[in-house]
Amino acid sequence: MKLTRALPLATLAAAVAAACQAQAQTEITVATVNNNDMVIMQSLTEEFETQHPDIELDWVVLEENVLRQRLTTDVATGGGQFDVMTIGTYEVPIWAERGWLTPLDDLPADYAVDDLLQSVRDGLSHDDTLHALPFYGESSMMYYRQDLFDEAGIEMPEQPSWEEVRDWAGQLHDPDNEVAGICLRGKPGWGENMAFVSTLVNTFGGRWFDEAWNPELESPAWQEAIGFYVELLGDYGPPGASSNGFNENLALFSRGNCAMWVDATSAAGKLYDPDESDVADRLGFAPAPVAETPKGSHWLWSWALAIPASSEKQEAAETFITWATSREYVELVGETEGWTSVPPGTRESTYANENYQQAAPFADFVLEAIRDADPTDSTLEPTPYVGVQFVGIPEFQSIGTQVGQTIASALTGDVSVEQALQTAQRATERTMQRAGYLD
Repeated sequence: MKLTRALPLATLAAAVAAACQAQAQTEITVATVNNNDMVIMQSLTEEFETQHPDIELDWVVLEENVLRQRLTTDVATGGGQFDVMTIGTYEVPIWAERGWLTPLDDLPADYAVDDLLQSVRDGLSHDDTLHALPFYGESSMMYYRQDLFDEAGIEMPEQPSWEEVRDWAGQLHDPDNEVAGICLRGKPGWGENMAFVSTLVNTFGGRWFDEAWNPELESPAWQEAIGFYVELLGDYGPPGASSNGFNENLALFSRGNCAMWVDATSAAGKLYDPDESDVADRLGFAPAPVAETPKGSHWLWSWALAIPASSEKQEAAETFITWATSREYVELVGETEGWTSVPPGTRESTYANENYQQAAPFADFVLEAIRDADPTDSTLEPTPYVGVQFVGIPEFQSIGTQVGQTIASALTGDVSVEQALQTAQRATERTMQRAGYLD
């Protein structure tokens, strides 16, 4: 008779524990945007799963416009396809009011909610309760090639104007050497070209709606702002500007193909990283330019992590989002990726960190821009809505996208600025009438 040797008790216990763990492991699906900070987050999957062996992360990483469409459809239908959604200050209050998001009212003490920047917390709250945790926050600013400015004898004032920017773009535009005078968002989408265009219209004195919700897209301010934008990019922008969103322009600027770029403050970390940017040692920055008024000249946004109410794995999802938005995560990224790569714009402690202050010369400037942006007072004339670069109503997602497409058509020369704004005005009026805002 053949005898089978019994396993040592310790080995047997370990095997049983491993089997139980495998059975108990929860897989959560995380949907996020293909921005640099989120790519870093995805790269740290192993770090999270090592700390939390009972949770496995399944990533769905999408281009911004596609992400928004997919998430909106899923959350509105209660599809339950995702356990963690990357959404922003536009969606959170609207979706929370409809009961689509899980309230985050019982976070662990060591998460340090009070360390979150107040303006960012407010933007991600409904009825004074957080419904998403900020992964990074941003305003907008102007980046420029200091070397090109020096060669041309241009001095950057404390607050540039759009008129000055046009003059500088004309001086610095050098297509023979693949340098555009200026790069700006042209890709259509309410969160792509219209995020920038809305701030441009604001500072030209315009607004989306008057106090009675009548659209004002054919106003003199809109005509002037969009005419300026189309002419500026047409004369001094890069080829194919209507296809360029945040990521495309970030790549162009970091390669040295833009003399100036007005966009998100969150790009600063990558642009100042010599491993990521060819212009890290010749980069200047300034406030977003102004025209008639400084009001609404720079936006306020936060990409945040939320748990849809339809998720069946909410406990594991909360474990992940508190980890990915914690002070400890910021430290982890600083130590592993470099301090210019940490997610900006969310925590007071980040800006108090000496390592970050030393690595990021833009730190205090960005913090001030985020604190200075006021979604409740972003236009020269009063409005019935909250938001700087968007209008905080459910209908804006479709309105902004449709208007963004008409603006892009003007940029490509398919229609005139006047025709584009006439089309945008009529379409917006119809949407607002159907939604009951207008008689």
